[in-house]
Amino acid sequence: MILVAAGASVPTRPAALNRITAIAYAIQAGQHQPGWSGGEIPYSWGGGHDEAPGPSFGTCQGYRGAIQPCPATRTRGLDCSGFARWVYHLAYGRDVLGPGNTDDHVRRLTMIPAAAARPGDLVFYGRVGKDEVSTHHVGVYVGRGRMINALRTGTEIRTDPVTVIEDLAGYFRYL
Repeated sequence: MILVAAGASVPTRPAALNRITAIAYAIQAGQHQPGWSGGEIPYSWGGGHDEAPGPSFGTCQGYRGAIQPCPATRTRGLDCSGFARWVYHLAYGRDVLGPGNTDDHVRRLTMIPAAAARPGDLVFYGRVGKDEVSTHHVGVYVGRGRMINALRTGTEIRTDPVTVIEDLAGYFRYL
């Protein structure tokens, strides 16, 4: 739905935004969602990987972030794959990405050419080859070269250009 107000400057969303991007934008805006009462959601290493998708306390296992000591076990939030998993769970009504990290999630998706990417696809970083998958980040593509993602410790869910990380592996779609 597009709202039009005569003489007012009202932000609108393009009509083409799909359910996935609408949910990602709502989470970024801090709107209440199942499993979250509202407000900004902080990045938490390993957050979002409880049995059910959604914000959770993270883990310090494998943490190498700049903020020391590791704050994940006392921060309820999401990491990048926990965010993607929760958005897709809310959009599809079931846990289509399942547990695991970015490597596990990319294996459940189909790679698409960058020219065919559309809002709601996932954008992964690292290496994805025929015989090797080694990824380290994922975001929800929202179009115009931008993604909503959980970037790193010390940030909240936010919008960044897809070039914020250099090793773009590609765009992927759940079919």
